[in-house]
Amino acid sequence: MNDLSLAELGEIESLRRTVSRLKSGEQTIVGSGDDAAVVAATDSFLVSTDTLVENHDFKLDWSSGFDLGFKSVASNLADIAAMGAKPTVLVVAMVVPKTTKISWLESFADGLQAACDQLSPGSAIVGGDLASGDQVVISVTVHGKLDGLEPVLRSGAKVGDVVAVCGPLGKAACGLALLQSGNQDLIRSYDDWVNAQLRPAPPIDQGVVANQAGASSMLDVSDGLVRDLGRIAKASNVTLEIDRSQLSGYEAMLDLPAQGLGVDPLGWVLQGGEDHSLLATFPASATLPRSFKIIGKVVAKTAQDVLLDGQPVADTGWDSISGK
Repeated sequence: MNDLSLAELGEIESLRRTVSRLKSGEQTIVGSGDDAAVVAATDSFLVSTDTLVENHDFKLDWSSGFDLGFKSVASNLADIAAMGAKPTVLVVAMVVPKTTKISWLESFADGLQAACDQLSPGSAIVGGDLASGDQVVISVTVHGKLDGLEPVLRSGAKVGDVVAVCGPLGKAACGLALLQSGNQDLIRSYDDWVNAQLRPAPPIDQGVVANQAGASSMLDVSDGLVRDLGRIAKASNVTLEIDRSQLSGYEAMLDLPAQGLGVDPLGWVLQGGEDHSLLATFPASATLPRSFKIIGKVVAKTAQDVLLDGQPVADTGWDSISGK
């Protein structure tokens, strides 16, 4: 059979061709094919879910099936990593137009598998659902395990802790701005930044490393640095103060595409989301993992949740309801 649509192939054949591209994982006892998967579990387990909606969270003009498969897994894996845990299995539910070509769905499955292999070896897609509708909607649920560790919550930051980041800041937002510009020359010239938006690669394994190093709070930067700092501040009843000089390296990484677009890269660093980097606080006495960079400190609660060099900073970032 050539590149037929899902309507031409039907549900059974479409699923068969898609699921056949996925592999079992370390915790999989029974994978996709029965009414439910069976997964090995000897400890407390974590569950998180996320949904991506066409023309709200992504555009098919920009993203291939592979891109969306990779991104939908990456963002979910980061939620488990941000709890200081290891991802194990995922289930994926999709709504796609019935005119969708099977090659697109196969490419999507390849993206799912590639993200598991590259970002969290041993994790696996163990099931899901496929339905037809007017637009593409992707919902992924991920499970994880703690292996005897305690989960790292947002509410554990203490006055005197340091604030640190593992991974890029503003790179995915820069890629989005390049795509939105429509400037093909810039998009081709800065494809690494564009790929950070289309296929983010968060440091999944560093979540457990941070937990073992004594992280007092943690989350992943999905909605922008300032907004996510504010979430830790509110949950912990503290204020997080960021040192602008410690952000200069992140700005420098964005300087060339920022010049091409005529914008200040600091905005991407502070308000840009979807990097899914790990944002954590650690006791000042802790030995930080080498992958984490200190960018600030935790101070006593003030009228502001987040300060930049002692001054208030606008709480802006991605809002999943408004789409802004």
